[in-house]
Amino acid sequence: MGLGPLAIYLAQRGFIVSGEDDAMTDGMRAQLLAAGVTITATGAVPANCQLLVYSSAVAPRHPAVLAAGARGIPLVRRGELLAEATRDRKLVAVCGSHGKTTTTAMLITALRAANFKAGYVLGGLFNDDSVSPACAGSNDWVVAEIDESDGTIRHFSPEITVVVNLDWDHPDHYRRQADLEAAFSELFARTKHTVLVSDACALSLKALAGTTDDKVELSRLTFGSAGDYRGELLSDNDGCIRLALGGRFPEITTMVRATGTFNAVNATAVLAAAHLMGVAELTENPLADYPGVRRRQAVLHASSDLTVIEDYAHHPAEIRALLVSLRTRASGRLVVVFQPHRFSRTAQFKIEFAEALALSDAVSLVDVYGAGEAPIDGGTTADLHAELRRIAPALPVNYLPENGDGLLDALARERRPGDLVAFVGAGDIDAMARRWIERIKAMEAGKRWDESAEKLRVVVSAATKVKREELLANKTTIGIGGAARIYSEPVSMEDLQHLVQRAKTLVLPVIVLGRGSNLIVPDEGVDALVVSLRQPAWEIFEPRDGGRVWAGAGLRLKNLCGLAAKSGMAGFEFLEGIPGNVGGALRMNAGAMGGWMFDAVEEVQVMTFDGEIRILKKAEMHVDYRHCAELNDAIALGALLRPVSQAEAGEIARRIDAYKEKRQKSQPREPSAGCIFKNPPGDSAGRLIDASGLKGERVGDAEVSVVHANFIVNRGHASAGEVIALVRRIRARVEQAQGVKLEPEVLLYGKSWKDVL
Repeated sequence: MGLGPLAIYLAQRGFIVSGEDDAMTDGMRAQLLAAGVTITATGAVPANCQLLVYSSAVAPRHPAVLAAGARGIPLVRRGELLAEATRDRKLVAVCGSHGKTTTTAMLITALRAANFKAGYVLGGLFNDDSVSPACAGSNDWVVAEIDESDGTIRHFSPEITVVVNLDWDHPDHYRRQADLEAAFSELFARTKHTVLVSDACALSLKALAGTTDDKVELSRLTFGSAGDYRGELLSDNDGCIRLALGGRFPEITTMVRATGTFNAVNATAVLAAAHLMGVAELTENPLADYPGVRRRQAVLHASSDLTVIEDYAHHPAEIRALLVSLRTRASGRLVVVFQPHRFSRTAQFKIEFAEALALSDAVSLVDVYGAGEAPIDGGTTADLHAELRRIAPALPVNYLPENGDGLLDALARERRPGDLVAFVGAGDIDAMARRWIERIKAMEAGKRWDESAEKLRVVVSAATKVKREELLANKTTIGIGGAARIYSEPVSMEDLQHLVQRAKTLVLPVIVLGRGSNLIVPDEGVDALVVSLRQPAWEIFEPRDGGRVWAGAGLRLKNLCGLAAKSGMAGFEFLEGIPGNVGGALRMNAGAMGGWMFDAVEEVQVMTFDGEIRILKKAEMHVDYRHCAELNDAIALGALLRPVSQAEAGEIARRIDAYKEKRQKSQPREPSAGCIFKNPPGDSAGRLIDASGLKGERVGDAEVSVVHANFIVNRGHASAGEVIALVRRIRARVEQAQGVKLEPEVLLYGKSWKDVL
């Protein structure tokens, strides 16, 4: 989060920038790529690299560090390069122990609102993806978040220094509090114009008093409720705070899109800094649209009985301030999940951590996130757990070593209505928070699906199957995919009517499953009531006058072809070998060997999702290549078919055998979903894929067939994800090589291809 914005800033300044990250987030990746930064593989330092900059959390034996060292490429830390890259600008250095990322982001927001085109380098990501975490700017100023943790603070000589607050932290670098004070006193002495500190922070004021310099022009100013720049919190509700400004400010009130006393102080510092930078006139409410920063009191989930937030707090003072603020927002228990950051910090402050965490109603502890440190005596989560049990013996505390799913399960079991659950820490606890929310959502959704299934069972006969989490893989020809949330096989027209009508009242999507021959079921399954017409009532073959036949939607095409042949009905031979049923063939206007399903259709009986039964004449229906529009919103129950040609029984049998032989020679025998892509006008998808050199291409156990390139076959244990990845690869390669963008013919069951392509 420190190196990413710096990379973007340097790219915008005209440097060629590439880099890698051991745990790249999607948000940062998108911002880097948008800025033209190249993301490389581990240790792949480009041939034209002249300098390698690294985070202090990167180990000396990291492959990129070793590769650069072997080639004699200079190495510098993030803070060293940031200092050098901003030396030609008037730097506003935002620093301190707690809240500097938020304060920097607020200052960036205020300057953007005033159209004051300063450059900036944030140490995180905005919640609004449209706002970059860095910008080169076009005037003399640049705002940057300065980190004191590794000592690189000594390289900066700012124009203005803004200190949000100071607490003794980073004991791995600053062995004594006096060492931290000295580092900031020296920074103040190097500041060219103004040092701005909190009037309520004794350590900041002490460090400022310890500044020794001969520059009489250095201004020493304070911000806060009684500072040179005064900000008084008037109200805090509905996600906004209102401040009354005074002192060196014009006496006005302003709105800030944030909550809590801590953010009121941050906002006061921001507006003071903007004033010192010479922003002639801030807009009336320059922070009214402050988007917030990720991992700073980020609300991950909010419902009537559960709120989940995630915050980066990792020092006892930060945690105390956070929990005091959250206490005013909690309608029920305040539950904290805490991941300590660094063994050295945990060892130094475990008593203070325990005292801060004791402000909650329940605590779960996660193993220390080492950030490159090795464990030390007294600095483990087990040590913090023991201290917390000593200080607050009545406080419910969970600690499960090695973390894992056990802690998440315990959190879920012990959850109560009204809980506010805060995941706190500077490591990877945000990922744990998101996993837990997904688990909670799945549990809640599961309960709703259970209740819905029970409500469906009571409206159908006992013979109709209604099951929860029925696996669908074995109901498809390719043999992959997850489960249906609810699955049913109605035994009669009445039961089907009752199912769809009750599903509508329950607001359940209904999807029909035929023989599973032209579809891919996602690995996560289908969030719907899946209805399959597999019972005998839907497999009717009933000859009618005039050589016509009534075919039920559940009748297999192979059986339709065979029964028609036995009855002396010609024209259905092309259906031999298509592994579907009549309903699916109507839905997709199935075709093969030059014939199409709707060539044989006179009328179709359908049921709407209101339970209404209709008869649609072929002339009323809108049918084209692999599609029938009317069956998007209705269930095909059966069709009246007429033969499309005349032939003797022997001729019919010979046609069937010829089609069967042709199909066996031209199509793969391995499990597949049939043709994956539609044929583009005037061409063949299979030919285009073959010409692009893709036969035999694999992703896992999903393979482009070597027999017919428009088939993806399952080589044993393929997943839907592997098939989808292979579909993406085929489309990209064909478009690149042939200039044609193929569109899927096979259905992505329960979803849309545009959502995954």
